[in-house]
Amino acid sequence: MPQDWARLMQQLSVLALPAIFAITFHEAAHGFVAYRRGDDTAWRMGRVSFNPLRHIDPFGTIILPAMLFLFSNGFFFGYAKPVPITYDKLRRPRSDMVWVALAGPATNIALAIVSLLLFYLVPVVPSVARLWFANNLAASVFFNVILAVFNMIPLPPLDGGRVAVGLLPDALALPLARTERYGILILLALLILLPMLGERLGLDLNIVAHLMNRPVNWILDLIQWATGVTL
Repeated sequence: MPQDWARLMQQLSVLALPAIFAITFHEAAHGFVAYRRGDDTAWRMGRVSFNPLRHIDPFGTIILPAMLFLFSNGFFFGYAKPVPITYDKLRRPRSDMVWVALAGPATNIALAIVSLLLFYLVPVVPSVARLWFANNLAASVFFNVILAVFNMIPLPPLDGGRVAVGLLPDALALPLARTERYGILILLALLILLPMLGERLGLDLNIVAHLMNRPVNWILDLIQWATGVTL
């Protein structure tokens, strides 16, 4: 039993640290770009920060992922406190919102690249911590790429939804924007309820995984080729 708990704690540390860094940098990037585009709301609230405590949502960042990790056979999902954006303070609200939304996923891709480059340091890490360090880097690569791709799904309040609202003509953007109040419920249905229903029916209804697999694998292949590091 003690060995099982030690193994579980090690697995949690390998998952939790990269996840917290990924979410923290993602949210801080939104706030920083908003500040540069004229909205100082997040800046004044201290949300343009690399301090994870500024961004952690107790339920969405800690309790929900931990419960899913322990009881859902590997399914892993969570979220942070969204960075507050005052739309009307942006200099060009519609186009600036696109850049604010893109900042989070772009930062996650940058973190994935940095994590891959850090693999060049693995041989000089003390042997007692070498495997743990390498596993953290690998988890960081996968988590950041998955987070970036997931957030680009074109459904508000995800970043991809905000990008779509900013780029589409009004006839399409306005109805899409109205779905934001139901966005989280739709996501939870797609991520949890639909796959559970599929299991009962003997069908593969994990639509989100099917949507994400190709772009995730394409980005992973591209950044591994660019850095010369193969996972």
